[in-house]
Amino acid sequence: MSSSAHARMNCGEFRSTYIQDTTIFPTPLARRTAIAAVIFLLLAPTFLNSYFLNLGIQVGYYGIAALGLNIVVGFTGQISLGHAAFFGFGAFASAWLNNVTGLPVFFCIPLAGVMTMAVGLIVGIPAGRIKGLYLAIATLASQYILEDFFSRADWFTGGAYGAMANPFSIFGFEFNNDQRYWYVVLFYVVLMFLFGTNLLRTRDGRAFIAVRDHYLSAEIMGINLTKYRILSFGISSFYAGVGGALFGHYLGFVSAEGFTLLLSIQFLGMIIIGGMGSVQGTLMGTAFMVLLPELMEGGVGLFGHGSSGLMQALAYIKEMSIGLAIILFLIFEPDGLAHRWKMIKAYWKLYPFSY
Repeated sequence: MSSSAHARMNCGEFRSTYIQDTTIFPTPLARRTAIAAVIFLLLAPTFLNSYFLNLGIQVGYYGIAALGLNIVVGFTGQISLGHAAFFGFGAFASAWLNNVTGLPVFFCIPLAGVMTMAVGLIVGIPAGRIKGLYLAIATLASQYILEDFFSRADWFTGGAYGAMANPFSIFGFEFNNDQRYWYVVLFYVVLMFLFGTNLLRTRDGRAFIAVRDHYLSAEIMGINLTKYRILSFGISSFYAGVGGALFGHYLGFVSAEGFTLLLSIQFLGMIIIGGMGSVQGTLMGTAFMVLLPELMEGGVGLFGHGSSGLMQALAYIKEMSIGLAIILFLIFEPDGLAHRWKMIKAYWKLYPFSY
């Protein structure tokens, strides 16, 4: 049967080899859709204004960091409440490397990811021995320790004054506006999400999932629990560092106030809403969390016109909407948007049969 015919089949998919079963794109149609989506995003700066490009860039760098959190929480079954601190460390590390050593930003972004990964491996050491609530408290402690480090390490972060982050540039060409920086973020999003998807197809990725599903069975099979728990923290921190570096060089300035516990909770909300253990869902959840406050602001502007009290409460309404969305998803759709999307595709694939 030809591949095109396989793509048009409505009654199921047939895979006769292990390679076919672990392919990134389950059908040729999915592969073509992904390529078309990338082409569409490459052309986006020609018809989108700076406002929408800004939202897309936010989805990009937050999505990279959220995928790192999903690797440690969704795929390995651990918990981390300090992801915003790693995100901030990556932003400061890239700015520091560029300002002190003079390395181009092009090299500083991945190096910042490596530096953040080293910190994450140290923080992840307790994960080899503890889990659950105790691990949550340990990661929460890392959040506050790094926040304190940001405010005291003037040589690294600039202290209370923050640090300047130069724009991304290649051979003197600066990506210093939304239209240009869009391509930088898009490059890293495609690269990091492909890497994340491939990681889960490897021996190490399957070990992460085995540790999550049943750690005792995984240990009996010969999987080193300590190694893979710490490794998942390291990879998660690398993603957070790269996302944070992109964030810093986009804003041009890095300040410690932006990497609080609230941002860590928002990262958790992104993977809960998108779907725990889903690469695709991570991007969907991030887009939801970035767009929700904008929708709230638009709704307040539309229906609350003339009400000064409602306009003054806009910041609280945004925060409450995020918290309410997380609660509603936990109650009504705990598997997240990725699961809902699969249900919609299955419905149209099996229509008019409901089974």
